[in-house]
Amino acid sequence: MVLPPPPCPHPPGTLARRSVLLGTAAWCVSAAACSGGAKTSSAAATSSPATGSHTPSAAISPASGSPSVSESRGAGLPRAVPWRPGPGEIKPAAKLAAVELVEALGTWPVGQGSGQAAAGRAAALGISASSASQLAAQAGSLMPSGDAAVVRVIDAQYGGILSDTASVLVVCDQPTLTGTTVRPGGTTVDVRLSRGSTGWRVTALHPATPGPAKALDPAAREVLGQSRIELPPASAADIRSGAVHDSVLRAMLQLAGTYRLSVSVVRSGHPLDVFGTDRPSDHPLGRAFDVWRIDGHPVVDPATSRTLITAFMRAAAAAGSYNVGGPVQLAGGDTANQFFSDDTHHDHVHVGFTA
Repeated sequence: MVLPPPPCPHPPGTLARRSVLLGTAAWCVSAAACSGGAKTSSAAATSSPATGSHTPSAAISPASGSPSVSESRGAGLPRAVPWRPGPGEIKPAAKLAAVELVEALGTWPVGQGSGQAAAGRAAALGISASSASQLAAQAGSLMPSGDAAVVRVIDAQYGGILSDTASVLVVCDQPTLTGTTVRPGGTTVDVRLSRGSTGWRVTALHPATPGPAKALDPAAREVLGQSRIELPPASAADIRSGAVHDSVLRAMLQLAGTYRLSVSVVRSGHPLDVFGTDRPSDHPLGRAFDVWRIDGHPVVDPATSRTLITAFMRAAAAAGSYNVGGPVQLAGGDTANQFFSDDTHHDHVHVGFTA
């Protein structure tokens, strides 16, 4: 099942430094605007602020004679809601820096979709003009064709975290407006960061490139139609591309017999190598998937049952995974290294396959 739009949680009442971007990326949200008038699925409605809350900024009061917010944004598009890290995060400032840039580049009102305008939005976050232009040029699938667009972050998880460098995978839903037509869309961006004396700084963007859709085999069709498997746009496109191994698809279906699983990343939008090493990752080879939420409970949330997470990890191993990582170090397994845990995997469960 393609993941439904992110939910509309209640604001905690704080405003971020992104207030300079009011009018382009941080509009106040009503439940009707978020859902587009449609019912929200029960799975989406269970999202917890522990894996990232959304804090609307103050409503805009346009100056006399200027277009209204809905007119400048584009009628029919939902309003953006800034993502915020919740409790349980390791180095939340790194995730926030990554998400703020993705939201700024991928959200624009009518007529502001150019690279120059995107660079201006990045610069408004305090990024130098030269870096802002470079990052805007790397935006790729984060800047699709359209008169206006809105990024709504589904999840932000680590692709890798070390003492002074990080990869944050920002998983996005991104509807666009062209004329009067709203089209669904979205991508996943591997955001690279470094930490200096002033905090975390974005150094590069690697947006997902899933590739064109191909004729689907039965397992792929079943995964895409399975309501107990939530897939963000880039992951669904990965499966439609035919580049995901059957071992992954079969494991997803087997796990869905017991759990509702919210997938964050499958193939594209993930680092090519295991972060900080020169070892190829199983993700770009189509041999792995990550799960950020199990039965509606975010893995990163300290309130999520460790028993639920460990049971899911063991079920993933039973489904054929040789390499299961998560926030809990498990004993046992068919091989010495079948289970692992580290800071990178405190916010998701990794399920990898040899073929």
